[in-house]
Amino acid sequence: MTIRLGYELVFHFTAPTPLLLMLKTHPSRASSLLEPDHLHTDPSVEITEFIDCFGNRCGRTVAPAGRFRIWTDALASDSGEPDPVCAEARQHPVPELPVETLPFLAGSRYCDTDRLTEAAWDMLGSAPEGWGRVQAICDWVHANIRFGYEYARPTMSAWDTFTERVGVCRDFMHLAISFCRCMNIPARYACGYLGDIGVPPVPYPMDFSAWFEAYLDGRWHTFDARHNIPRIGRVLMARGRDAGDVALTTAFGLNTLVGFTVWTDEVRH
Repeated sequence: MTIRLGYELVFHFTAPTPLLLMLKTHPSRASSLLEPDHLHTDPSVEITEFIDCFGNRCGRTVAPAGRFRIWTDALASDSGEPDPVCAEARQHPVPELPVETLPFLAGSRYCDTDRLTEAAWDMLGSAPEGWGRVQAICDWVHANIRFGYEYARPTMSAWDTFTERVGVCRDFMHLAISFCRCMNIPARYACGYLGDIGVPPVPYPMDFSAWFEAYLDGRWHTFDARHNIPRIGRVLMARGRDAGDVALTTAFGLNTLVGFTVWTDEVRH
């Protein structure tokens, strides 16, 4: 299948402002791009690209004072298959884990595992190890956290989500990731495009989406505690320990976001 994807972000800057951008598809999706996701700006500025420590495509620039628009419009091919389910995937004992997975066992900015370990084992310790345990975590988060954009705030941690029982997609993932880490399963945050392909359309504007990946049976597997069903058409942009590692834009100065539009649509030939 073919997916048209893109965004338009419009800011107002009070002065020339250094800016970090993480707005491109992940290198692992490069071969699936039928039209490249070139990053355009108005006014035009020079953007220096680099790969960060998590393997994400990033850019840095200086935004001019005043109105600054960033956009892309691209085409990507996709298998059209839902997220794979590997119910027999086993959990690795910690001494067996590859070194590169170990940072995804520790707490991080939004995944305060030290406050959640006791609750994780009390509620989910009886779930079967491996895929079954991660799925039990997703089931619990999906059933117990209420979604709503009005609950979004930049300081909300997994502990806050657990105690308040509300959040947006990133908060669902932070809590599920934290529970996985508390139970010795490496888990990392992922974000990108996820359109309403194969499901009823939602009654609110399209946004970027979050999901997470758990390391089981020698590889990373996709899970989504918010939707909690296999979905079609995920297009990865970035991965990290939590949302703090994959901020779409980071501005080193005062600014106002005055426009935000995202599109992810199946192209029917």
